[in-house]
Amino acid sequence: MSTLTVELTDERMQQLRAAAERLGVAPEDLVRVSIDDLLARPEPDFQAAADYLLKKNAELYRRLA
Repeated sequence: MSTLTVELTDERMQQLRAAAERLGVAPEDLVRVSIDDLLARPEPDFQAAADYLLKKNAELYRRLA
């Protein structure tokens, strides 16, 4: 496992702490989960292709449902 150090302004740190407190988690856990969520998103090209196919085949999918 690696460690990453990030500098935040005092205002951003207060916002992070407040958000973490509202969610009932540690600020470090909130950052970790946020990074996981960001990295799990599909690539823009893949998402565009998937959106195109869903739109193009919407009638077919409706009939098959």
